[in-house]
Amino acid sequence: MSTLRGAAVDVAAVQAATIRSLVLSQAVGALGITIGIATASLLARDLSGSESMAGLAGTFQVLGAAGASYLLARVMSARGRRVGLATGLLLGALGALLAVVAGVIESMLLLLIGAILIGATTAANNASRYAATDLAAPERRARALSVVVWATTIGAVVGPNLTGPAGSFADLLGIPVLTGPFALGGIGMLLAAIVVLIRLRPDPLLLARELAERPAAPPTGTSWGRARAALRAEPALALAVVGLAGAHAAMVGVMTMTPIHMEHGGAELDLIGFVISVHVLGMFAFSPVVGLLVDRAGRPPVLAAGGVVLLVSLVLCSRAPEGTSWQIFAALFLLGLGWSLATVSASTMVADLAPLDARTDVQGLADVTMGVTAAGAGGLAGLMVGLLGYPVLALVTTALAAGVVAAAFAARRRLLGWRARAD
Repeated sequence: MSTLRGAAVDVAAVQAATIRSLVLSQAVGALGITIGIATASLLARDLSGSESMAGLAGTFQVLGAAGASYLLARVMSARGRRVGLATGLLLGALGALLAVVAGVIESMLLLLIGAILIGATTAANNASRYAATDLAAPERRARALSVVVWATTIGAVVGPNLTGPAGSFADLLGIPVLTGPFALGGIGMLLAAIVVLIRLRPDPLLLARELAERPAAPPTGTSWGRARAALRAEPALALAVVGLAGAHAAMVGVMTMTPIHMEHGGAELDLIGFVISVHVLGMFAFSPVVGLLVDRAGRPPVLAAGGVVLLVSLVLCSRAPEGTSWQIFAALFLLGLGWSLATVSASTMVADLAPLDARTDVQGLADVTMGVTAAGAGGLAGLMVGLLGYPVLALVTTALAAGVVAAAFAARRRLLGWRARAD
């Protein structure tokens, strides 16, 4: 038992309520993000007039997520999870509106600005997985994190499959067909923000600090300074960030250009959306199983398994012909599953090893690193596909997956050495 503003608080009950609130907001917010995935690259291509620039919308969204991860980390450090998460979701809703306007007035610049703001919702959704661990017991931390990741399945799988109906919605509103998904997505982000503002009480991070008898905000140093100090103090934490970033960059780089590869072979928009939904299913649907595996088998072994699955998926992508094929369906599913294994395990390591006084700072730095790396991969992906083709992109990306495996083995050695010294 603890007290928060003079009232008795059952920590287990607060944790359960926190998970329920995060699950609901993730389900709705994820729809807002993923509904535009299948059409973002197509809209960017049409507005820019160049396929080599088709990946820029996704790249700027990832960059926006990286920048917002830093800003939201600072907000959460000072004001808690509730204010930080709601801020990211509301910025994303504004970005979706700008993307619609960009399509109407045919402005590539405005689309990229909107994509940056939509990235704030991505950052908020990423931070939600950490919010699930604030009050979780260490032996159940991965499961708590993975349930919130799993909740993304509801909106994320439905979202890309609303691509067709979103076109009808666009016709109803009198806006371009490719902007319809952004219009629906903005509504989803707004609803998710309302859920967080109303339901996420008491704030899990502020309560965790109270239980540890810490102040509501870290007392000294800058956000980056605290994060860097934590990474230097525990190399396994830095390796977890490397694994997290490598897996996310591999996934984003290939996934972003898959709609273009399929369209080259004559695949219809509805089918492209279905393939993306299969990919998102692999990313999120099995997260609870992954979380259980991480808690029981350990963080580094599952991180290594994620890297191996990513390698298999990328080889399949390199062999997939243009258009529709069994290879592209299998590859995109495995790309999502490998990402899930790597992300849940690496994120749990970050939650395990980040000190409470620098928790949001370290988590924000991890997500910034993840976002910047993925943004670079997404930007280069468009250029590489334009010059050398999609199969070459997939083969080059295997280097990132191999890096995930290497980080996992190095982290395992560090953690085993730390435990031996502790014993």
